[in-house]
Amino acid sequence: MNTLQKIIYLFLEMQEKTLTKKLYKHLKSSSTNSTSKMVIGKGVTITLNAETEKNKELVRKNVTDIVNSCANNPEKLLQYIQSKGTKVCKFDNADKILNVIKEEEGLITQLEGIEAIYINIVTGSGFSFKSKPMFIMRKGEIDPYYMAHQFYKWYALQMKLPGFDYMSQKIFKIYLNSDGALLSNLNLDEMTGLKEAINRDQEATDFALFLAKHREGSKKVLEKMQNDGASI
Repeated sequence: MNTLQKIIYLFLEMQEKTLTKKLYKHLKSSSTNSTSKMVIGKGVTITLNAETEKNKELVRKNVTDIVNSCANNPEKLLQYIQSKGTKVCKFDNADKILNVIKEEEGLITQLEGIEAIYINIVTGSGFSFKSKPMFIMRKGEIDPYYMAHQFYKWYALQMKLPGFDYMSQKIFKIYLNSDGALLSNLNLDEMTGLKEAINRDQEATDFALFLAKHREGSKKVLEKMQNDGASI
């Protein structure tokens, strides 16, 4: 075998290893997170998520109780969050601070790398390549329904519902600002994590909408009764 043939065979061998890795990446037969498991067989996909569903119901009930006990007051909810060990920071220019790392006000889930270093320094959390989940809000009045949405996600994180790990949240943020092309390059674990992250955000949105409809509806009924002169 001459030198040229050796180089060709070496190249083919490297290419085969790369293709094999990619194939395994996309055809992995199962994906497991903290409370769910997805198993893929021939033409069949089974999702085992009884614990996740149970915890979702508990999150909804507990968040409803807490929000009601706080009269949906954003400041009281932030105090509750802080009392449970989650850092809460307020800045005049919170939106500009977070825009540097493309984050939005509210719950900031775990970050890694340069983003973690940045947020840790800004919030006085030391120097580390990983950050803990925290709340960052601007000073001043906070929309109660936006706060309810963020509080719901925080509580779901505390209850260890899937979708809040670093990679799932990173992919979720990219997904929100992409045209969908990203999805073709995800492996099963990444797709499952993205699905869970989307579910958690949707559940928080549904709760905030429910709360708004319920409270605004009750407010209109109360105003009508007062305007009509009814005794309350």
